[in-house]
Amino acid sequence: MSSVASRHIDTVISVGASAAAAGGLEPLFRKSWQRCMTQHGLDPTRPTPARILPSHELREHQQRMDGFLRVARTGMEAMYQRVRDLGYMLLLTDADGITVDYIGNPASEVQLKAAGLYLGADWNEAHAGTCGVGTCLIEQTTITCHQAEHFDATHIALTCTSAPLFAPDGQLLGVLDVSALHSPEARESQHLALHLAALYAQMIEDANFLRSHARHPILRLGSAFDLVEVSGEVMFAFDDGGVIVGANTGARRRFGDFGGARSRGGALLGRTLDEVLGLDGDALRRLARGEAIAPCPGAPGRGTGPWHPVVIPARVHRLAGSSASGPTPRAAPGPRRDAGAAVGATLLDGLHGDDPAMQALVGQALRLVDRGVNLLISGETGSGKEVLARALHAASRRADQPFVAVNCASIPETLIESELFGYTPGSFTGGKSKGMKGLIAQSDGGTLFLDEIGDMPLPLQTRLLRVLSESEVLPLGADKPVALRLNVIAATHRDLRAAVAAGSFREDLYYRLCGASLVLPPLRERADRAELVDAIFRQEATRLGVSPVLGAEARRLLLAHRWPGNLRELRNALRFAVALAGDRVVAADDLPSELRASPRPASRPRPEPAAARPAAAGEEAARLLQSLRARQWNVSAAARDLKVCRATVYRRMQRHGITPPHLNP
Repeated sequence: MSSVASRHIDTVISVGASAAAAGGLEPLFRKSWQRCMTQHGLDPTRPTPARILPSHELREHQQRMDGFLRVARTGMEAMYQRVRDLGYMLLLTDADGITVDYIGNPASEVQLKAAGLYLGADWNEAHAGTCGVGTCLIEQTTITCHQAEHFDATHIALTCTSAPLFAPDGQLLGVLDVSALHSPEARESQHLALHLAALYAQMIEDANFLRSHARHPILRLGSAFDLVEVSGEVMFAFDDGGVIVGANTGARRRFGDFGGARSRGGALLGRTLDEVLGLDGDALRRLARGEAIAPCPGAPGRGTGPWHPVVIPARVHRLAGSSASGPTPRAAPGPRRDAGAAVGATLLDGLHGDDPAMQALVGQALRLVDRGVNLLISGETGSGKEVLARALHAASRRADQPFVAVNCASIPETLIESELFGYTPGSFTGGKSKGMKGLIAQSDGGTLFLDEIGDMPLPLQTRLLRVLSESEVLPLGADKPVALRLNVIAATHRDLRAAVAAGSFREDLYYRLCGASLVLPPLRERADRAELVDAIFRQEATRLGVSPVLGAEARRLLLAHRWPGNLRELRNALRFAVALAGDRVVAADDLPSELRASPRPASRPRPEPAAARPAAAGEEAARLLQSLRARQWNVSAAARDLKVCRATVYRRMQRHGITPPHLNP
């Protein structure tokens, strides 16, 4: 045993046995050390190796989380892109502290597994002692457990930052953890990791909230009037009577003490939006029609608010892999279906600014979406293929049916058949006792989105071709196929024609999928780059709850970069910059290093003549004001008149200082 480990053990014994203060040790960890010795019966003189569960036990823990795992994986992949070059890896655990998913550098797999930073590892405090995951599960707040703050001497080289994840009903689901085998000695070096863990945990929670309440309308509240449609800190799900049936963490944190009760949402669920926010049925109907209303007050005694409200229809929120119990909702009669299509068309309109290629693509997509044609979306990695697919689904007549996304590259080859086609009870050891409905069958009547279809193994291509040809699926272990109503959108960053020529992709499957081809332009070729930078910058600032300003030099570098990762890379870069800058001006040094090396703009900007700008602005303001007045300040109706999306109307109102008469003091 090293001298460092021996000294650490002596310190733990001293603090744990006598409650002595250790220099610089936070009270939270001092309590945990004492708990480890007095409650958990752990012996600091006997370091415990990592405990990795056998695969059949791990599978049981994974199955309990089921749909949530898919949502969380998407957030983890986005976060890992931001932290992997810094030597971090990610863990997702359940409420027992068992690692049910992880992402790490394959080259370090042996060291990660030895340290317990691996799938199936048990990080419960009762077993592993004071650590990021285990102590976070007890304290239920975001923490960093850095090096010698760990109880067990085996872990003192690690740094672990953990954020709790809560279900829509406020129950603890698990922990998102970002860890590293080695790090600088200073605890302050983990400040960014703490920020990012909290940020991505909130994103994963909110995505799961929308998935869980896909069948309810959502009231979204934001502190910024012009951003609430795309990002809101507070979300309530409610029923037809305006009764709250779900509240996200932001809502529970800001309104959870409503009525004097202290609980994670218990004081909110079952109350009406009128009681909590003063929004009666008439106000909710006006919001659903797209009208602007006066802001809602903040929670008493919290010092927050006012909150700008917007209502998002239920069908817009049906997310990938939703497996909520109960019957699938049927399409509503005429007017409601038309309203859903209008919402979807608005989502499509919001995917572009003044870029001619994107405008043409969206126009073509709207004409194809309900023609029974399979669509193939191609484009570089990160160019927005899934975003386009979701918007197409929302614009279709099947918007109230499931949208099921399948990443053909990320499902392990050993699981892809059971995940896609499902299985009957007793089909194989470790399967669910009641069997499982496959992802293809879950999309019945809705949209099946096959992402990265070019990476599907050849044997699975043959089975998929049969499913598409016959419109039926045969679950593993079943005798009879199940008939389906299939609508397929596939996406790939590969050249499928070249793959067909090389023999790695079936030609007949290619033609089955490619009823129509939609090619997304890369970000570097888009004429609306400046609009995209501004829009995503505002979204990321709102997510983090800060108000930075994008500096001129930072903006120049953003427009100069070639963006090999496209929109995903742009969002990650802005998320990184906003997290660093907080409320100050975002400078060039706040951007990732690869952006600071960009030599020149990707293409020449097209400046508007200076003399024309004031006149054009005045014309735009006058036309907008005229339309709003003609439509009695119904923003949705004005947006249709002006042939723009609602978000654009809100931005222009903000730019020109236009507010509805009932909001003027």
